Amino acid sequence: MKIDQRFILDTNIIISAMLLKQSVARQAFDKASEEGTLLISLSTVEEVNEVLRRKQFNKYLLEEERIEFATSLVRKASLVEITEKISECHDPKDNKFLELAISGKAVCIVSGDADLLSLHPFRGIPIVTPRQFLDGIAS
Repeated sequence: MKIDQRFILDTNIIISAMLLKQSVARQAFDKASEEGTLLISLSTVEEVNEVLRRKQFNKYLLEEERIEFATSLVRKASLVEITEKISECHDPKDNKFLELAISGKAVCIVSGDADLLSLHPFRGIPIVTPRQFLDGIAS
């Protein structure tokens, strides 16, 4: 029986995975989706939606494609209720990923953000780059 592995991908990884189909971020997104469950919270979904609405993405994808991607993410991922507030990250906007990791009992956070990566491991949860995730360093 496979133990449910619960992964968190930060917003930049999710957006990169959507925009760049051959990227390391997309490979990490696909691996996390295939091997376990992606975790999201209301605040992480709000951030993804806010970023996807930025006009700079109009030249890469139609609005309908962005909405479809976000809708698919929400359908496939597991929505976690945040049970603990955390304020340990240098960038306060990144605390939502730490809160999600603790509340959702994540096994790994995948990020390219230096502020998050500097906390590796956070309360025993690895915080790794997409490349490290693909190379199995988070295991």
